Amino acid sequence: MNGKMVRFLCGDLSLEGVLHIPRRKPVMGGVVVCHPHPLYGGDMDNNVVRAICQGLEEVGLGSLRFNFRGVGESEGSFANGVGELADVEAAVSLLSGIEAIDTKHIGLCGYSFGAGVAFSHACRDRRVRAIAAVSIQATSVDATADYAGPKLLVCGSRDLLTPAHEAGSLA
Repeated sequence: MNGKMVRFLCGDLSLEGVLHIPRRKPVMGGVVVCHPHPLYGGDMDNNVVRAICQGLEEVGLGSLRFNFRGVGESEGSFANGVGELADVEAAVSLLSGIEAIDTKHIGLCGYSFGAGVAFSHACRDRRVRAIAAVSIQATSVDATADYAGPKLLVCGSRDLLTPAHEAGSLA
């Protein structure tokens, strides 16, 4: 899986990311992928985040994985999920401006904390046409209910934060 390092602005902050554009043409669309909680070691190089981007590339979708503010080489500091919403907006804007990406097919995907932030952002951004969440936290119930577009929720049968029976109620 090849990717191109990118830097983009979120207000006055410079954020880092990796853009993946499949070699197979045409590229059908693109997905911004949000990582787990920054205060617990989450970053864009997380194995689940990388696997999601690889899977998207294999089916012909571009992706942008990025570090939230204060993570890796991204400027700023953790902002309790509020500033991170602006980070997702900036990432969606970057991906939407890539010529190879079909802007009618922009999606979001998040893992754990990233899933909650992604859902919260998707509710306010008409560019986002679909969302996928891996191991979303049960505390994100309101955001999943508020998003009316296509959504996919994935959780393991032994997920300790959101057991499968709770995830079913989120859908």
